[in-house]
Amino acid sequence: MHSDRTPLYLDDLTVGDTFITGERAVTAEEIVSFAADYDPQVFHLDAEAAKETFFGGLAASGWHTAAITMGLLVRSGLPLADGLIGAGGDLSWPTATRPGDTLHVESVIESIVPSRSRPDRGIVTLRSETKTSDGEIRQLFTVKMVVFRLTPKGPQPV
Repeated sequence: MHSDRTPLYLDDLTVGDTFITGERAVTAEEIVSFAADYDPQVFHLDAEAAKETFFGGLAASGWHTAAITMGLLVRSGLPLADGLIGAGGDLSWPTATRPGDTLHVESVIESIVPSRSRPDRGIVTLRSETKTSDGEIRQLFTVKMVVFRLTPKGPQPV
């Protein structure tokens, strides 16, 4: 497990490397505020009305959980030198984020594929679980990311 924030490049990474972020508490006020701007549905906006919905109470938008996850990954997760550059992925929300949840992200590198056509980079597949302090999974995210090398390998284009 990597615990420092030293910027990492493709050649610094190994399949199985794990990264655990810091924590972030979620409030009812921020759930409502996010929803008002980006996902204005009753179960994200009104705690009382949400009791009569599928969620049975106020629930954060999945997109809010995704935004929190991204913030945690950037601030205290995988410290890639050139940033977290997504190239597609799979996203699911097995359970809803609720007011009072304290979230963190646990990530593991599943694969590393150096590019054959661009020796300065590769594709890293990262699986991230956004969890509560009790270990309940709120979001699963498997993403392919473009990760650069510190020094490109192979012939360089002129």
